[in-house]
Amino acid sequence: MTASAAAREPAPVAIRAPRRWGWRAGLGLGLAAVGLVLLSPLVGSVAIPPQTVAQIVLHQLSGGALAQQPCAGSSASPTLCSAYVEIVWNERLPVLLLALLAGSALGISGAALQGVFRNPLADPYLLGLSSGGALGAAFLYVFQVGETEASIALPILAFGGSLATGIAILVASRGKAGSVETLLLTGVALASFLSASLSIVLLYNPIGSLQVSFWLLGGVGGATWNRDGIAFGGILIASTLLVLHGRELNVMQLGNDVAQSIGVPASAVRQRLILLASFATAMAVAFTGVIGFVGLVAPHIVRRTVSSDYRVVLPLSAVAGGMFLLAANDLAVSVVPNTQLPVGIFTSFAGAPFFLTLLYRHRRSTMTGET
Repeated sequence: MTASAAAREPAPVAIRAPRRWGWRAGLGLGLAAVGLVLLSPLVGSVAIPPQTVAQIVLHQLSGGALAQQPCAGSSASPTLCSAYVEIVWNERLPVLLLALLAGSALGISGAALQGVFRNPLADPYLLGLSSGGALGAAFLYVFQVGETEASIALPILAFGGSLATGIAILVASRGKAGSVETLLLTGVALASFLSASLSIVLLYNPIGSLQVSFWLLGGVGGATWNRDGIAFGGILIASTLLVLHGRELNVMQLGNDVAQSIGVPASAVRQRLILLASFATAMAVAFTGVIGFVGLVAPHIVRRTVSSDYRVVLPLSAVAGGMFLLAANDLAVSVVPNTQLPVGIFTSFAGAPFFLTLLYRHRRSTMTGET
């Protein structure tokens, strides 16, 4: 490695073993996730008794074996009981599952990208993966491409835009110019370029731009069991493959030369991780729109409370990301009665101050020579 290349190489990052209280923090995170999943079906504009919600879920899951009557013990009429079943099973639970899936995808993608770039500020939103999906979706709304089948065309266009951005970054990672610094700056430049392109596209059709603007704020309100099934399959595959790279990511934190010396092909692993993170992000953006800061916040919560070992960070970032997005969605449906607010508003309110804090600490540690 030349002197100039060494200067561009980020400083090695120490991998901390799990903190003394790390297992407790991990257990607490898991219990909080379970509690949030149990409480979320109760949140909504229609108040449904908790016992009725539980019976509906058991009835539907078991086909009536565990709870023969979904509204037994309540004073709900058959008509009202049918409405309760429709609300809980076909509206709230698909939304809950999609929030968990999308949040998990963004959380684990952010953790992987932060490990690849060895930069705590890297996440799918910053690198333009979400912006690529937004540009793809804009073609549907603004140019009315496949508008009659928007439920199918929108996810496909958003997925294609996000994945194309990831492939562009992947292409930049090839060759001698594919340093970590080059990749990071390429992603930031692509994000700016895509945002500018999106602005130009939105000027073409003002009515369509209003629809895109709402979609850009993100949301999981359009979830269905069919959409959840598609998202589950893609996100599960990508997330599983990302988790299997935990050891390689740990080694890569020590630098490319060290990784190469112990048999880890840093360049090849980096390309695989970028592609997998792009695919997972594309799946999330395709069904939820642009939701920022989940991939930034979730990995840092895990690192600061449990461990910086990527064998731990990757799976727990998926859990933390799912919790973060689910909690934001619960706020989105409960803050204003009878109104579904975009979930991206609440992730931005929480994530923006977090990002500024990280930026300040990262800048200060860089100036003082800390790692």
